[in-house]
Amino acid sequence: MLSALSENHRGALFMVFAMAAFALEDMALKAAARDIPIGQAVALFGLGGLVVFAMVARAQGTRIFHTDLRSPVLIWRSLSEIAGRMFYALAIALTPLSSASAILQATPLVVALGAVVFFKEQVGIRRWLAIFVGFIGVLMILRPGLDAFDPLSIFAVLGMLGFAGRDLATRASPATLNAAQLGVAGFAVLTVSGLVLMAVSGEVGPMTPAASGYIMLTIVCGVLAYGALTLAMRTGEVSIVTPFRYSRLLFALVLGVVVFHERPDMMTLAGSAVIVLSGLFLLSRSKPTA
Repeated sequence: MLSALSENHRGALFMVFAMAAFALEDMALKAAARDIPIGQAVALFGLGGLVVFAMVARAQGTRIFHTDLRSPVLIWRSLSEIAGRMFYALAIALTPLSSASAILQATPLVVALGAVVFFKEQVGIRRWLAIFVGFIGVLMILRPGLDAFDPLSIFAVLGMLGFAGRDLATRASPATLNAAQLGVAGFAVLTVSGLVLMAVSGEVGPMTPAASGYIMLTIVCGVLAYGALTLAMRTGEVSIVTPFRYSRLLFALVLGVVVFHERPDMMTLAGSAVIVLSGLFLLSRSKPTA
């Protein structure tokens, strides 16, 4: 069925699936951080994902650590991944899930701009307007300068910039690396991010049954999300596929309400609707690619 769709449509579907899995991962990580330090949770999560992708790479008969991982673009990808994961993990632990996810929705704007600068993609005025409207929707949720804005959300902003750099580097990564090898690299630096947070905080806590269960859930969701995201960024145009990262906000809003009893106000819901509609408009304006 997917083969009958255009490259842009398939990339969008992969992105939506990845965002749903990432939202579940965020929920489980935030829940685990209630019992153990966030650095410890991130390190365990990274180690588990690393083992899974290493097993997948071996099952495919490929090298676990490809020599191309030492290339400049992959080194940049790793550094961006460390920044994104580390700062966003702090945002999840210290701020509401819905708020952190909302700030993350600025990523497509940064990635789309990077696609124009680095990949010479053509973005028409209507697509730029749709992306701009989506960013306005994010501002409706954040309301910077007002009482509703949380200064700790700077961690989510730094994480967003890290993820944008990672996504652009994924697009430019050598074709010799498959999704499993990229997953190994990604979860290896995630483990490093957790260890850095542990070193800074100096905290290690005993594992509870609840924390263990949530860590297992983060690993399952993280592996699925990572694989889908890699496929999404390698399918279709970056400026068309990446706006569907906005769907993560909807999943996060639902999980925030149901699991953490967050209560987003009408402005937050209205901003979410604007973001989603702008993403749908971008897809409607896309042309099938070969």
